[in-house]
Amino acid sequence: MRRIGWLFFTMAILLLITAGCSNDQQKAQDRFDKYVAMWNKEDFEGMYGYLSKDAKKTISEKDFVNRYKNIYDAIEADKLKVKASKIEDLEIKDHKAVLPFEVNMNSVAGEISFKENAAVVQEKQGDTENWYINWKPNMLFKGLKQGEQVRVATQSAVRGEIMDRSGKYLAQNGEAIQVGVVPQQFSKGGEQAIRQLSKTLALSEKSINQALSASWVKENQFVPIKTVSQKDASNLENSLKKVEGIQQKKVNARVYPCEEACAHLVGYVAPVTAEYLKEHKDEGYNAQSKAGMIGLESLYEDKLRARDGVTIYTVDKDGNKKNEIAKVNPKDGESIQVTVDTNVQKSLYEQLKDEKGVATALQPKTGEILGLVSTPAFDPNSFSFGIDANTYQSLSTNPNKPLMNRFTKTYSPGSTFKLVTGALAVDEDVLNPNESISISGKKWQKDKSWGNFYVTRVGSKPNVNLRDAYVTSDNIYFAQTALKLGLDKFNSGLKQFGFNQKLPVNYPFETSKIAGDQDIKDEGVLANSGYGQGKLQVNPLHLALMYTSIVNDGNIVKPILMNGDESGIWKKQVISKETAQLIQNDLVDVIEDKNGTGHAAKIDGLTLAGKTGTAELKKTQGEKGQENGWFVAVDTKQKNLLVSMMVEGVEDKGGSHYVVPKVKNVFQQYNK
Repeated sequence: MRRIGWLFFTMAILLLITAGCSNDQQKAQDRFDKYVAMWNKEDFEGMYGYLSKDAKKTISEKDFVNRYKNIYDAIEADKLKVKASKIEDLEIKDHKAVLPFEVNMNSVAGEISFKENAAVVQEKQGDTENWYINWKPNMLFKGLKQGEQVRVATQSAVRGEIMDRSGKYLAQNGEAIQVGVVPQQFSKGGEQAIRQLSKTLALSEKSINQALSASWVKENQFVPIKTVSQKDASNLENSLKKVEGIQQKKVNARVYPCEEACAHLVGYVAPVTAEYLKEHKDEGYNAQSKAGMIGLESLYEDKLRARDGVTIYTVDKDGNKKNEIAKVNPKDGESIQVTVDTNVQKSLYEQLKDEKGVATALQPKTGEILGLVSTPAFDPNSFSFGIDANTYQSLSTNPNKPLMNRFTKTYSPGSTFKLVTGALAVDEDVLNPNESISISGKKWQKDKSWGNFYVTRVGSKPNVNLRDAYVTSDNIYFAQTALKLGLDKFNSGLKQFGFNQKLPVNYPFETSKIAGDQDIKDEGVLANSGYGQGKLQVNPLHLALMYTSIVNDGNIVKPILMNGDESGIWKKQVISKETAQLIQNDLVDVIEDKNGTGHAAKIDGLTLAGKTGTAELKKTQGEKGQENGWFVAVDTKQKNLLVSMMVEGVEDKGGSHYVVPKVKNVFQQYNK
């Protein structure tokens, strides 16, 4: 019996010991799980409270917290996930144990993943005994040792460039001139030097003083004030020499040789904003990144973008490289070549630079876009080099809206739309183009149900056929023609010509449409639309594309912007081949006939077909309002250039007649 008693006593002791060990194992695991939970939340202050006494001797709470924060910030740590591994039978010896864990995170150099072991120790801190983490640097990154530091190195990549059809640069990785001062010398000139520099650089005195008062500025070191193009630096050279302490440095820069002429088309690269970073999260951008903000630079950002290489590595106390933690190699952006002709682009801009207007140019057989201009414009180099607040404020508050891209918008097309009305009516056999229609006077209405609304015309020819109506731009003729077509056929014709459809080209052009509606729904609006008024809203490029039908046997070509893209037909047989030739002949007479509204565009040796248009923007008939002048012309023999141009506010400049010589100048320049 005594032996049995001892056996039970021994077994009880063993059970108590086992239960105690099991309890310690669970406590150690639970304690480390809480530490890991804080790590995942990046609660570094809380984590420090779980460190052992020995660990705390090696690093202060401030240094611990800062080290985690600084390293994670530097490597742009994201989606941190730390996982503690569960151990079935954790070995505890001398109140110590080892718990494995795994770390995964994204970084500026790609994904980082590693496994390590954490030493934990059971000890008393204050009045409490618990398990604590015997923290070592290798818990930050695998293999990191005491005294070693984490470094991030960037290997620069090069952004792709943008070239026109002949290889001329529209956006180039070039050099600019950084104008700056050495305070020790510059300060000798006092306020006078600041005033003179402000005037020379077109920069506010406040901006100069802010640059000079930055915390990092030292008396004998160069302080950059403004970056300018090499051309501007050359022009400013004599003025800058008059100010003591001025220095110039060449810096790498995104350069736009086409300047204002290509501003809206090409766009610009600029530092990313907080909003941009939010919209493009997880795409590799950071606070120091630059990106295309508008135009081609923005549309083809993914292709053009330079993706810098990054290496995260460790160094010893002497700066010697030890271990590589993560690395992504640099990747240069791809260059792109567009169909634009810089000479045509500049020619269009020269005609419009003092106006509020828009112009497009096409190769009418292939659909290649040769030019897209919006005015007034701005110098994209100022954004690329770093635009100052005053200049940006001036641009953004300018009532003429130089930052707005007009060639992407839609407008009332005026009489340029008569091409569509006449062509549809002939094809639908509701109009005999050779038959003269009797029209008396300069105003007309269908009947008294129209109330006070009348269609008016400038010419007063009593008998008018289709050719005459185009030559003199007779509104009454085309209003009556639209009514002959009727609502269904007119609306169907609009769809045929691409209304309410996105242009098949990678650029954010607005869609031509009937303002407020999908279709025209009453006869008054129908009559008005027949000569390009009413609710019609047309994009300038789309208008130009419509005119390609008269030199392509009734087909509308597909617009092409990227060099090398295959040409083709966007809208097949919108009108018959015979009707296309008929309309072409009539529009040639608009220019060749001495009474034609486009006669001022006549050029010896060229056979142009064209149509003028004056869009009246007013709420009530009879009142004076803004007028936009249009002219569209195409070379019908060489078939190598088609231009559509619109100038806003021509009511006191002769209406559309003001635009005709501008388009003529473009054709003359092109054919030199």
